[in-house]
Amino acid sequence: ALGSLMARHLPGLRAYVRLRAGRAVRARESDSDLVQSAYREVLQDLEPDASIPETEFRQWLYKAALRKVIDRGRFHGAERRAVAREVDLQRDPDRDGWVGVYGDVATPSRIMSSKESIERIEAAFDGLDETQREVVLLARVVGLSHAEIAKAMDRTEQATRSLLSRALARLATLLDQSSDG
Repeated sequence: ALGSLMARHLPGLRAYVRLRAGRAVRARESDSDLVQSAYREVLQDLEPDASIPETEFRQWLYKAALRKVIDRGRFHGAERRAVAREVDLQRDPDRDGWVGVYGDVATPSRIMSSKESIERIEAAFDGLDETQREVVLLARVVGLSHAEIAKAMDRTEQATRSLLSRALARLATLLDQSSDG
């Protein structure tokens, strides 16, 4: 049962980690490693015969993943490892793996198109401010209700609805701009 629960959350958790991490962490950390580390942390803290509701498990899992992302962001932001001081010598190898899984069923042009789409979405997402990123992630990736988002963000439900609407509109604008340029 636990394996099935974990498998159901894997795609959403990977997307959450990639989008929450931002460009600097994405370039230096594998989303798979961060997700695996979050799963490991949750499993270590879980009682062997514990029965946990799926909503609580989901919240626990995503909070563990967020802590991993924040920790890695701090690590890579430290003065000796400052992103601004780095020179990009190679492409992100994990980015190719993201769409490489579909290589057996997709043509090379579709694979290239998928890579470009992933890059456009991630770049547009990086263009949102922190609050906008958070509300979109909670609503669209984590799948929380408006009431749950309001509680998580310490806002009213109406405020989170408005924030989500503005964030999605901004994201659409950024995506349109990236496809035009």
